[in-house]
Amino acid sequence: MCQQGSGEQHSKMLRSWQIAILRFAITLDNADRLGVLAVANELDRLGRQNEQAADFGFFRRSSTELCAAILQRNEATDAILQQYLSHIDEARLKRAFAAALGIDEPGPVSVKRRAKPDSGLWRGLPSRGPMAQD
Repeated sequence: MCQQGSGEQHSKMLRSWQIAILRFAITLDNADRLGVLAVANELDRLGRQNEQAADFGFFRRSSTELCAAILQRNEATDAILQQYLSHIDEARLKRAFAAALGIDEPGPVSVKRRAKPDSGLWRGLPSRGPMAQD
């Protein structure tokens, strides 16, 4: 039961981190950058507890890199932002981040449409119009 609560807490924190990055991308305000780093530090703290690694700092390093890429756009930083964008699972958040930065999403979100009942299933078969008499 503790594991489930912990996983849920991590999911919420990860979403908070992603939203904080989106907010910074929109405002470019230093206070929002500090907010990103605060959430990143909390995620890293949670990671240290679970992995027993004293040097765990993935989110802090990633946040620093992402914030710098947002502030100084060029081909190299756009690749960093595209990579981050590809890791966002939620479609709305992904679209919002891409729109805030004016970049294309890594690929179109495909929506499967249900085939119409008469979508050619019987194409090529002889029709059963009026029955031919023998």
